[in-house]
Amino acid sequence: MNSTNLEIDNKPYSAHLIETSKAKILMIQASDGFLACGYFDIETANKLNEAVAIVTGVSTYEDMLTAKVVKISKSAQEKGLTLGITGKEALNLLN
Repeated sequence: MNSTNLEIDNKPYSAHLIETSKAKILMIQASDGFLACGYFDIETANKLNEAVAIVTGVSTYEDMLTAKVVKISKSAQEKGLTLGITGKEALNLLN
């Protein structure tokens, strides 16, 4: 696992990458939730009451910021996230 700190719009984030033989599993953690790749399950996030936004078709952190959010947890909805916003917009709402 590879972890790094990112600064996006002057806000700090923790970013994590796990490489498997078939995929890159990506996550950017904010103070009130996280942005994740399609490898994550939104139903589990709902069960755990986690604020999670999912983007797909990404292989880098930069891809995650420009990709459109395709799934959001109930907790993320309560924080103002909606489908179709960018990953960067989602992170701003989660931090």
